[in-house]
Amino acid sequence: MNNRFVFAALFSFSTALIALPASAAGDAAAGQAKAAACASCHGADGNSANPDWPKLAGQHDKYLAKQLADFKAGNRKNAMMAPMAAGLSEQDMADIAAFFSSQTLSGGKADPKLVDAGEKLYRGGNATTGVAACMACHGPSGMGNPQANFPRLSGQHAAYTVLQLKAFRSGERANDAGKMMQNIAARMTDAEMQQVASYIEGLH
Repeated sequence: MNNRFVFAALFSFSTALIALPASAAGDAAAGQAKAAACASCHGADGNSANPDWPKLAGQHDKYLAKQLADFKAGNRKNAMMAPMAAGLSEQDMADIAAFFSSQTLSGGKADPKLVDAGEKLYRGGNATTGVAACMACHGPSGMGNPQANFPRLSGQHAAYTVLQLKAFRSGERANDAGKMMQNIAARMTDAEMQQVASYIEGLH
């Protein structure tokens, strides 16, 4: 992997650590009841059936709580999630996040036609266009980094991952620390997004 990409990822990592806010401790048992309204889209256990909606099961609790807070504050735009988050307290968010984080993620499968190209991007990036390797922040197996609030990616729906990469590229989504994802997605083609998203869905 190109040393320039490793340096950039480590610099972004340190920036993200500084930016992490304090958060309330979550109660998974309390969160299960509070998450009832989430089940229609994300599944009772956080494994959504619709590939356009994210799987929440097994995701880091602090990352989930931050996303809910961002939806509530308008820092992340989504017409469906904004009203869902509007009435949640910080404790509600922590509890819901703790519940979904405690659930088991269902596995996914990569498209055999895309997996090789996707693996190259995930593990090595694209030196020609300056796309950093995904694993520098999200780990070799896609488990993310909870200390830096980098989300788990493994097993996530490819369609959802592509939607988020495109949202970062367009600026529609801008709640990433230091514009890390916006800067990476801006250098990616649609084909690269499809390839790496498919590879990610098959990661376990």
